[in-house]
Amino acid sequence: MERLVYLDHAATSWPKPSEVAAAMMDALDHAAANAGRGNYSLALDTGRVLMRARMQLAELFGVTHAHDIAFTHNTTMGLNMAIQGFLRPGDHVLSTMTEHNSVRRPLEHLRKSIGIEIDYVKADAAGQVDLHQMNRLFKTNTRMVICNHSSNLLGSILPVGDIGDLTKSHGATFLVDAAQSAGSIAIDVGSMNIDMLAFPGHKGLLGPQGTGGLYISPRIDLEPLLLGGTGSQSENSDQPTVRPDRYEAGTQNTVGIAGLLAGVNKIKSLGIRNIHQHEWQLVQRLMEGLERIPGLKLLGPAIGLPRSGIAAFTVEGQDSAGVAHQLDREYHIAVRAGMHCTPLAHQTADTMASGAVRASVGPSTTEEEVDYLLHAMNELYGSKNK
Repeated sequence: MERLVYLDHAATSWPKPSEVAAAMMDALDHAAANAGRGNYSLALDTGRVLMRARMQLAELFGVTHAHDIAFTHNTTMGLNMAIQGFLRPGDHVLSTMTEHNSVRRPLEHLRKSIGIEIDYVKADAAGQVDLHQMNRLFKTNTRMVICNHSSNLLGSILPVGDIGDLTKSHGATFLVDAAQSAGSIAIDVGSMNIDMLAFPGHKGLLGPQGTGGLYISPRIDLEPLLLGGTGSQSENSDQPTVRPDRYEAGTQNTVGIAGLLAGVNKIKSLGIRNIHQHEWQLVQRLMEGLERIPGLKLLGPAIGLPRSGIAAFTVEGQDSAGVAHQLDREYHIAVRAGMHCTPLAHQTADTMASGAVRASVGPSTTEEEVDYLLHAMNELYGSKNK
């Protein structure tokens, strides 16, 4: 293959659907004013783009009121809004050993700065946590439980519905990181007892980079992460209380959100279950081929078990960055290598020293592309480790 074989969808989806670029160009031409700042037609049209996107996302995630979704630049921003806007000195938090640094770093910052307590629930090699162990770690001051829906290294899918039930039984608040699940795994915030959901626009939702959001339960009042202009309650020195204005200070990325809306519409037309099944089958095909290579170790759930569209691995005697570089240079295959911003998951997988190579598929990935990666890996490492 001379063209680039892109297998890094867990980082960002690419190529984007043609509908996304078209929607962004249309927004530049016809909806590029500042929503909420003017009563003229162009500004009103811009506001309608934001509202349609909010409503489609609400429907996708089972959110009752669209104004409970605040737009963000990415998942990291949403997680910081939730964590730093909610936790107070003396609060106890339960998280897991599969979390991304977008969760771990804000938590550790608050541990040092205001004295919160944190327990990270251990995960097994397949990336699953023991709910009985989690239950034993709850304290009288446990105020929040945080977990990713799917590990960005191991590909494991956590039982967020069960964790939500457990969290609710203890009267705590449940925050879910949907960076690797939004758009490819069904999410319903009501049935899963999710109080806050941070999600990216640029991964499984097929939108552009610089987009994302945070669902905030109507019973929660977060302290805003950013303060400033909103176009509402401008006479007050305090941030507005009305949603979503309270959490959306400054000019919104309307062009990006228009692209996100097109991406969400594409996801809905394909069907979440169809996308997940497509990605799972491709990953199973990839894992079955990789398993035959001597010295190669697959991470996460075993073949045949539930997982997202991620297959990470190590090659004995090889640096993960070197493997990825060789695949890029010699075969034009794009995969990610290294620590993947999740050292806790690497501790779980015992790959802190080596890092890991991660191939991840998306709705547009084909069997031919998966087979080409297997062909490359077999040529490079099939007979012996070089």
